[in-house]
Amino acid sequence: MSSYQVRPATLRDAKAIAQIHTSSAQEVYRGIVPDDQLKAMSSVEKRQAYWREAIEYCEPQVQVAIDGDKIVGFVGFDRSRDEKSRQTTGEIWAIYAAPTHWDQGVGVALWDAARDGLVEEGCTNVTCWVPLRNERALRFHESAGFKREMTTAKTAVVGGVKIEEVRLKRALS
Repeated sequence: MSSYQVRPATLRDAKAIAQIHTSSAQEVYRGIVPDDQLKAMSSVEKRQAYWREAIEYCEPQVQVAIDGDKIVGFVGFDRSRDEKSRQTTGEIWAIYAAPTHWDQGVGVALWDAARDGLVEEGCTNVTCWVPLRNERALRFHESAGFKREMTTAKTAVVGGVKIEEVRLKRALS
């Protein structure tokens, strides 16, 4: 049982979500994306605007993990954005914990909440896209039962740098 509470995000949470998203991305992409481009893609304001809109329109659904009165992580999930996926396929659009809270159960609490939300929406499977060089995220998702679909590997552009990504998938039952 997790000591973190997870609740739906409110508009007031957008700045904290953006700060976690930025600090985590900087840690994760260090050594993968050149430092100058990493710095350029680290605008908390742009991420805050994105997450405010996501929260306002519930696309994706956003939930936050709370430790005491502080937001320490978030998850965005909804139906899959992949064109050929079934209506019963959900997707983890983003899942991040503050680097100060890595390996402390935040991700598990967020995953549990997202899984429950996707099941409520009628989803039977869930996918996520993860950079192949993000070993931390791959380990996390695989420990949660996701399996790599290597035939889905694609190149995404992150901060002007090409990053190889792979889709992971698991059943929700």
